[in-house]
Amino acid sequence: MANAKLAIDRLIDPNTNVSATGLQLDAWAAKIKARFPAGASPRAKLDVLLSSLYQPGAWNDYRPFRYDLDDPLGANLRTKLIATYLSTRKGNCVSMPILFVILGQKLGLPVTLATAPEHVLVKFLAEDGEWLNVEATAGGFKFDSSYERETGISAKAIEHAIYLRPLSQRESVGVMLSTLMESYSAADKQASRIAVADLALGVNPKDTVAILHKATGYYWLLHTRYHLKYPTPADIPPDKRKDFERLSRENLVWFSKAEALGWTQPTEAQNARYLDTIQREKAVHRGTQ
Repeated sequence: MANAKLAIDRLIDPNTNVSATGLQLDAWAAKIKARFPAGASPRAKLDVLLSSLYQPGAWNDYRPFRYDLDDPLGANLRTKLIATYLSTRKGNCVSMPILFVILGQKLGLPVTLATAPEHVLVKFLAEDGEWLNVEATAGGFKFDSSYERETGISAKAIEHAIYLRPLSQRESVGVMLSTLMESYSAADKQASRIAVADLALGVNPKDTVAILHKATGYYWLLHTRYHLKYPTPADIPPDKRKDFERLSRENLVWFSKAEALGWTQPTEAQNARYLDTIQREKAVHRGTQ
Protein backbone atom coordinates (compact mmCIF):
# COMPACT_ATOMS: atom_id res chain seq x y z
CA MET A 1 0.00 0.00 0.00
CA ALA A 2 2.71 2.49 0.96
CA ASN A 3 4.70 1.94 -2.24
CA ALA A 4 1.59 2.30 -4.39
CA LYS A 5 0.49 5.49 -2.66
CA LEU A 6 3.92 7.08 -2.92
CA ALA A 7 4.22 6.13 -6.59
CA ILE A 8 0.83 7.73 -7.29
CA ASP A 9 1.77 10.85 -5.32
CA ARG A 10 5.00 11.11 -7.31
CA LEU A 11 2.98 11.16 -10.54
CA ILE A 12 0.90 14.02 -9.12
CA ASP A 13 3.86 15.91 -7.70
CA PRO A 14 7.25 14.95 -9.20
CA ASN A 15 8.93 16.68 -6.25
CA THR A 16 7.60 14.04 -3.87
CA ASN A 17 10.52 12.56 -1.94
CA VAL A 18 9.48 8.91 -2.02
CA SER A 19 12.46 7.66 0.00
CA ALA A 20 12.15 10.23 2.79
CA THR A 21 8.38 9.80 3.06
CA GLY A 22 8.77 6.03 3.16
CA LEU A 23 11.22 6.38 6.05
CA GLN A 24 8.73 8.61 7.86
CA LEU A 25 6.05 5.96 7.51
CA ASP A 26 8.41 3.28 8.85
CA ALA A 27 9.33 5.53 11.78
CA TRP A 28 5.67 6.08 12.64
CA ALA A 29 4.99 2.34 12.51
CA ALA A 30 7.96 1.63 14.78
CA LYS A 31 6.89 4.32 17.24
CA ILE A 32 3.36 2.91 17.44
CA LYS A 33 4.57 -0.69 17.70
CA ALA A 34 6.70 0.30 20.71
CA ARG A 35 3.48 1.28 22.50
CA PHE A 36 1.86 -2.14 22.09
CA PRO A 37 1.36 -3.91 25.42
CA ALA A 38 2.94 -7.36 25.63
CA GLY A 39 0.63 -9.98 24.16
CA ALA A 40 -1.82 -7.37 22.87
CA SER A 41 -4.72 -8.62 20.74
CA PRO A 42 -5.31 -7.17 17.28
CA ARG A 43 -8.17 -5.08 18.68
CA ALA A 44 -5.95 -3.73 21.47
CA LYS A 45 -3.31 -2.86 18.87
CA LEU A 46 -5.97 -1.08 16.84
CA ASP A 47 -6.84 1.06 19.86
CA VAL A 48 -3.14 1.95 20.28
CA LEU A 49 -2.97 2.95 16.61
CA LEU A 50 -6.03 5.16 17.08
CA SER A 51 -4.67 6.88 20.18
CA SER A 52 -1.22 7.30 18.60
CA LEU A 53 -2.67 9.24 15.70
CA TYR A 54 -5.57 11.11 17.26
CA GLN A 55 -4.77 11.67 20.96
CA PRO A 56 -2.10 14.22 21.92
CA GLY A 57 0.90 12.69 23.65
CA ALA A 58 4.64 12.22 23.59
CA TRP A 59 4.15 9.64 20.80
CA ASN A 60 3.07 12.39 18.37
CA ASP A 61 4.85 15.35 19.98
CA TYR A 62 1.43 16.49 21.24
CA ARG A 63 0.44 17.18 17.62
CA PRO A 64 -2.34 14.72 16.79
CA PHE A 65 -3.64 14.25 13.27
CA ARG A 66 -6.85 16.19 12.66
CA TYR A 67 -9.44 16.77 9.97
CA ASP A 68 -8.68 19.89 7.94
CA LEU A 69 -11.71 22.03 8.75
CA ASP A 70 -10.46 24.77 6.41
CA ASP A 71 -10.73 22.50 3.36
CA PRO A 72 -13.77 20.30 4.13
CA LEU A 73 -14.40 19.39 0.49
CA GLY A 74 -10.79 18.43 -0.24
CA ALA A 75 -10.50 21.11 -2.91
CA ASN A 76 -6.76 21.44 -2.35
CA LEU A 77 -5.32 18.41 -4.12
CA ARG A 78 -2.04 18.61 -2.20
CA THR A 79 -3.80 17.80 1.07
CA LYS A 80 -4.46 14.32 -0.32
CA LEU A 81 -0.73 13.62 -0.71
CA ILE A 82 0.67 11.52 2.11
CA ALA A 83 3.78 13.70 2.54
CA THR A 84 1.59 16.79 3.02
CA TYR A 85 -0.58 15.02 5.58
CA LEU A 86 2.44 13.81 7.56
CA SER A 87 3.85 17.34 7.57
CA THR A 88 0.73 19.35 8.40
CA ARG A 89 -1.10 16.68 10.45
CA LYS A 90 -4.27 18.00 8.74
CA GLY A 91 -6.09 15.62 6.42
CA ASN A 92 -9.35 14.66 4.80
CA CYS A 93 -11.43 11.61 3.98
CA VAL A 94 -8.80 10.46 1.47
CA SER A 95 -5.44 11.03 3.17
CA MET A 96 -6.62 10.07 6.66
CA PRO A 97 -7.93 6.54 5.96
CA ILE A 98 -5.06 5.83 3.56
CA LEU A 99 -2.43 6.66 6.19
CA PHE A 100 -4.36 4.62 8.76
CA VAL A 101 -4.40 1.55 6.52
CA ILE A 102 -0.75 1.95 5.50
CA LEU A 103 0.35 2.06 9.15
CA GLY A 104 -2.12 -0.64 10.19
CA GLN A 105 -0.82 -3.04 7.55
CA LYS A 106 2.80 -2.28 8.50
CA LEU A 107 1.80 -3.28 12.05
CA GLY A 108 0.22 -6.52 10.85
CA LEU A 109 -3.37 -5.47 11.49
CA PRO A 110 -6.22 -6.77 9.30
CA VAL A 111 -7.29 -3.39 7.91
CA THR A 112 -8.29 -2.27 4.44
CA LEU A 113 -10.16 0.53 2.69
CA ALA A 114 -13.85 0.78 1.90
CA THR A 115 -15.93 3.53 0.34
CA ALA A 116 -19.18 5.40 0.84
CA PRO A 117 -20.53 8.17 -1.42
CA GLU A 118 -17.78 10.83 -1.70
CA HIS A 119 -16.00 9.23 1.25
CA VAL A 120 -13.30 6.69 2.12
CA LEU A 121 -13.21 4.73 5.38
CA VAL A 122 -11.31 1.88 7.03
CA LYS A 123 -12.48 -1.69 7.67
CA PHE A 124 -10.97 -3.76 10.50
CA LEU A 125 -11.53 -7.51 10.66
CA ALA A 126 -12.29 -8.34 14.28
CA GLU A 127 -11.38 -11.65 15.87
CA ASP A 128 -15.01 -12.79 15.71
CA GLY A 129 -14.92 -12.46 11.90
CA GLU A 130 -16.98 -9.26 11.82
CA TRP A 131 -15.81 -6.14 10.01
CA LEU A 132 -15.72 -2.93 12.06
CA ASN A 133 -15.81 0.48 10.44
CA VAL A 134 -13.08 2.86 11.57
CA GLU A 135 -13.92 6.47 10.74
CA ALA A 136 -10.41 7.79 10.20
CA THR A 137 -11.51 11.43 9.96
CA ALA A 138 -12.67 11.29 13.57
CA GLY A 139 -10.64 8.47 15.10
CA GLY A 140 -13.63 6.38 16.11
CA PHE A 141 -16.07 3.71 14.98
CA LYS A 142 -19.28 3.86 12.98
CA PHE A 143 -22.05 1.47 11.90
CA ASP A 144 -22.87 0.74 8.27
CA SER A 145 -26.36 2.06 8.97
CA SER A 146 -24.91 5.46 9.92
CA TYR A 147 -23.09 5.75 6.60
CA GLU A 148 -26.20 4.62 4.74
CA ARG A 149 -28.29 7.28 6.44
CA GLU A 150 -25.81 10.15 6.39
CA THR A 151 -24.52 9.72 2.83
CA GLY A 152 -27.80 8.69 1.25
CA ILE A 153 -26.77 5.24 0.06
CA SER A 154 -29.62 3.94 -2.10
CA ALA A 155 -31.25 0.53 -1.86
CA LYS A 156 -29.92 -0.25 -5.33
CA ALA A 157 -26.38 0.63 -4.21
CA ILE A 158 -26.73 -1.75 -1.27
CA GLU A 159 -28.03 -4.45 -3.61
CA HIS A 160 -25.01 -4.04 -5.90
CA ALA A 161 -22.57 -3.75 -2.96
CA ILE A 162 -20.78 -0.75 -4.40
CA TYR A 163 -20.21 0.81 -0.96
CA LEU A 164 -19.06 -0.29 2.53
CA ARG A 165 -17.44 -3.46 1.18
CA PRO A 166 -13.94 -4.37 2.41
CA LEU A 167 -11.71 -3.88 -0.60
CA SER A 168 -8.85 -6.06 -1.74
CA GLN A 169 -5.33 -4.65 -1.89
CA ARG A 170 -5.65 -4.03 -5.63
CA GLU A 171 -9.09 -2.44 -5.23
CA SER A 172 -7.66 -0.18 -2.52
CA VAL A 173 -4.99 0.99 -4.96
CA GLY A 174 -7.85 1.77 -7.33
CA VAL A 175 -9.31 4.04 -4.65
CA MET A 176 -5.96 5.81 -4.31
CA LEU A 177 -5.91 6.39 -8.07
CA SER A 178 -8.87 8.75 -7.70
CA THR A 179 -6.48 11.52 -6.63
CA LEU A 180 -4.45 11.00 -9.80
CA MET A 181 -7.66 11.26 -11.83
CA GLU A 182 -8.41 14.54 -10.05
CA SER A 183 -4.92 15.75 -10.90
CA TYR A 184 -5.37 14.98 -14.60
CA SER A 185 -8.78 16.64 -14.51
CA ALA A 186 -7.31 19.82 -13.04
CA ALA A 187 -4.63 19.83 -15.74
CA ASP A 188 -7.27 19.20 -18.44
CA LYS A 189 -5.59 15.93 -19.41
CA GLN A 190 -8.86 14.16 -20.01
CA ALA A 191 -7.45 11.26 -22.05
CA SER A 192 -5.03 10.45 -19.21
CA ARG A 193 -7.88 10.76 -16.72
CA ILE A 194 -9.91 8.22 -18.69
CA ALA A 195 -6.92 5.88 -19.00
CA VAL A 196 -6.38 5.87 -15.21
CA ALA A 197 -10.10 5.28 -14.69
CA ASP A 198 -9.80 2.24 -16.95
CA LEU A 199 -6.98 0.92 -14.76
CA ALA A 200 -9.16 1.23 -11.66
CA LEU A 201 -12.15 -0.34 -13.41
CA GLY A 202 -10.00 -3.23 -14.58
CA VAL A 203 -9.62 -4.17 -10.91
CA ASN A 204 -13.06 -3.15 -9.67
CA PRO A 205 -15.77 -2.72 -12.35
CA LYS A 206 -18.08 -1.30 -9.64
CA ASP A 207 -15.76 1.59 -8.76
CA THR A 208 -18.29 4.39 -9.18
CA VAL A 209 -15.68 7.09 -8.62
CA ALA A 210 -13.69 5.79 -11.61
CA ILE A 211 -16.91 5.43 -13.62
CA LEU A 212 -17.84 9.05 -12.94
CA HIS A 213 -14.33 10.28 -13.77
CA LYS A 214 -14.58 8.43 -17.05
CA ALA A 215 -18.01 9.87 -17.84
CA THR A 216 -16.91 13.39 -16.96
CA GLY A 217 -13.64 13.00 -18.88
CA TYR A 218 -15.62 12.22 -22.01
CA TYR A 219 -17.84 15.24 -21.37
CA TRP A 220 -14.86 17.61 -21.22
CA LEU A 221 -13.35 16.14 -24.38
CA LEU A 222 -16.72 16.71 -26.04
CA HIS A 223 -16.92 20.24 -24.65
CA THR A 224 -13.40 21.22 -25.73
CA ARG A 225 -13.52 19.67 -29.20
CA TYR A 226 -17.07 20.57 -30.16
CA HIS A 227 -19.23 22.61 -27.75
CA LEU A 228 -16.76 25.47 -27.67
CA LYS A 229 -16.20 25.49 -31.45
CA TYR A 230 -19.57 24.78 -33.04
CA PRO A 231 -22.87 26.53 -32.14
CA THR A 232 -24.94 23.41 -32.93
CA PRO A 233 -24.20 19.74 -33.78
CA ALA A 234 -25.27 20.51 -37.36
CA ASP A 235 -22.25 22.84 -37.66
CA ILE A 236 -19.78 20.05 -36.95
CA PRO A 237 -17.84 19.06 -40.10
CA PRO A 238 -18.83 15.64 -41.51
CA ASP A 239 -15.37 14.17 -40.90
CA LYS A 240 -15.67 14.97 -37.17
CA ARG A 241 -19.21 13.78 -36.54
CA LYS A 242 -18.26 10.20 -35.74
CA ASP A 243 -15.93 11.38 -33.02
CA PHE A 244 -18.60 13.76 -31.71
CA GLU A 245 -21.14 10.95 -31.58
CA ARG A 246 -18.66 8.59 -29.91
CA LEU A 247 -17.82 11.05 -27.15
CA SER A 248 -21.50 11.89 -26.64
CA ARG A 249 -22.37 8.21 -26.42
CA GLU A 250 -19.54 7.36 -24.00
CA ASN A 251 -20.47 10.26 -21.72
CA LEU A 252 -24.07 9.05 -21.45
CA VAL A 253 -23.17 5.35 -21.22
CA TRP A 254 -20.81 5.80 -18.28
CA PHE A 255 -23.17 8.02 -16.32
CA SER A 256 -25.88 5.42 -16.96
CA LYS A 257 -23.57 2.68 -15.62
CA ALA A 258 -23.09 4.60 -12.37
CA GLU A 259 -26.83 5.14 -11.98
CA ALA A 260 -27.56 1.47 -12.76
CA LEU A 261 -25.28 0.47 -9.87
CA GLY A 262 -27.15 2.75 -7.48
CA TRP A 263 -25.06 5.91 -7.56
CA THR A 264 -27.08 9.07 -6.95
CA GLN A 265 -26.10 12.72 -7.16
CA PRO A 266 -25.65 14.22 -3.67
CA THR A 267 -28.53 16.51 -2.82
CA GLU A 268 -28.21 20.15 -1.80
CA ALA A 269 -29.65 19.21 1.59
CA GLN A 270 -26.94 16.60 2.17
CA ASN A 271 -24.22 19.06 1.23
CA ALA A 272 -25.74 21.74 3.48
CA ARG A 273 -25.91 19.34 6.44
CA TYR A 274 -22.28 18.37 5.95
CA LEU A 275 -21.06 21.97 5.77
CA ASP A 276 -23.16 22.82 8.83
CA THR A 277 -21.42 20.00 10.69
CA ILE A 278 -18.06 21.44 9.69
CA GLN A 279 -19.04 24.87 10.98
CA ARG A 280 -20.08 23.38 14.33
CA GLU A 281 -16.78 21.48 14.55
CA LYS A 282 -14.84 24.67 13.81
CA ALA A 283 -16.72 26.47 16.59
CA VAL A 284 -15.91 23.67 19.05
CA HIS A 285 -12.25 23.71 17.96
CA ARG A 286 -12.02 27.48 18.44
CA GLY A 287 -13.50 27.07 21.92
CA THR A 288 -10.85 24.58 22.97
CA GLN A 289 -7.88 26.65 21.80
